[in-house]
Amino acid sequence: MGETERPLAAYWISADDAWRQGRDLRKVVEHADQAQFTLADDDRPSVEAFLEQSNQGRVPELLPMRHERMAVDPFAFFRGSAGLMAFDLAQDPATGLHGQICGDAHAANFGLYGTHDGRIVMDINDFDETVVGPWEWDVKRLAASLVLAGRVSGADADSQEKAARHAVRAYRKAAKHLAEIPFLDSWTALGDESAISRAAAEELFDDFDRAAAKARRNTSEKVATKLVSRNGDGQWRFVPDPPILTAVDDATKQAVIDAAQEYVATLRGPRRRLLARFQPCDVAMRIVGTGSVGLRAYVVLLQGNDQEALILQVKQMTDSALAPYLSLEPAYHEGHRVVQGARLVQVETDLLFGWTTIHGAPYIVRQFRNRKGEIDPTVLTDDHLDDYGRLAGSLLARAHTRSIDPRVLAGYCEDGKELDHAIAAYAVAYADQVERDHAALLDLLA
Repeated sequence: MGETERPLAAYWISADDAWRQGRDLRKVVEHADQAQFTLADDDRPSVEAFLEQSNQGRVPELLPMRHERMAVDPFAFFRGSAGLMAFDLAQDPATGLHGQICGDAHAANFGLYGTHDGRIVMDINDFDETVVGPWEWDVKRLAASLVLAGRVSGADADSQEKAARHAVRAYRKAAKHLAEIPFLDSWTALGDESAISRAAAEELFDDFDRAAAKARRNTSEKVATKLVSRNGDGQWRFVPDPPILTAVDDATKQAVIDAAQEYVATLRGPRRRLLARFQPCDVAMRIVGTGSVGLRAYVVLLQGNDQEALILQVKQMTDSALAPYLSLEPAYHEGHRVVQGARLVQVETDLLFGWTTIHGAPYIVRQFRNRKGEIDPTVLTDDHLDDYGRLAGSLLARAHTRSIDPRVLAGYCEDGKELDHAIAAYAVAYADQVERDHAALLDLLA
């Protein structure tokens, strides 16, 4: 039921009809039904089986690091197990209202980054799992992650549930706000400081300001001063920092540089000319993330004007962990899937975001440390965690309404106090399951 490619006139629907469509979805799934968590004991993969499946195609030598990172705490396990939650979500009721979802909308996947005109905004910043799917899946993953983050930070149980409940409430209110303003305004709404005020998340102002100040300094040039050696003979090279940053052989270096030609063709219009002004200097392998550990990721060093340095990240993609549970057609290129999904969901995407292929495998390419910053949800307690949930819920609604008619979404969520409590109850129940799964991982590693 998400918007698809149709003739221009076929898109229009009156406001009354759109809201009515949303309200009618409550006949499909009532608000209270969103609390349902069905554990399919007979068919659900064990943690061991899930790891074996999700480790396929990864670099074997890096798998112990992936497992170690997932073992740190239940929130870390949750970050690396989007596919396992997708299996669980597929057992539960959904309205059938689909749009471009993040697919992995946990609390740590909202971050700060710079726009092309120098502003610092906050938005979803990870799209490895993005697909067309049920909006509820993102909301429930966010709510569960807030409960888990609160357990790690030491927030009490009431604060954990409140953060999840208020995230859903903020999601509803943002959807309603976006449904009532002109389409052009809702389409370009940014996650800047004004979004904090709209989400009634004033406790986060200091956290946002500190993270934004750090993000402004987090440029390619600053990163280059730490990671790059500029020799007197004009040779620029990455300085190895194993195991995180390691050198690659000449064949790999050339393959990554050669793939740049395909990548440049995926950039939007004049941006291709911009990148043509840079010269590749070096390539290294760099380990990233939690769920991504084991997939190949490179950084590419380029020289621009005089001493200007630009660092690109080239990251391997696989099919979305959600795809098997949504009966989706295979993407023709997984990097294209991720880039197109991000372009639809984010108001501002990386200026140099594109995709390519290396040795037959799909990759995305983007700026490395593009004035990026974060607010770590696992150190937030009480009102700070609650306000973070409000902000993330608001941002998630804005992201969804780029591909779902906000009026239909708002129609379903209308008068949704019961919906807030239902998804919060789901979040607490699912967080309990994640703790059991995390304990099973620890047993395996022991």
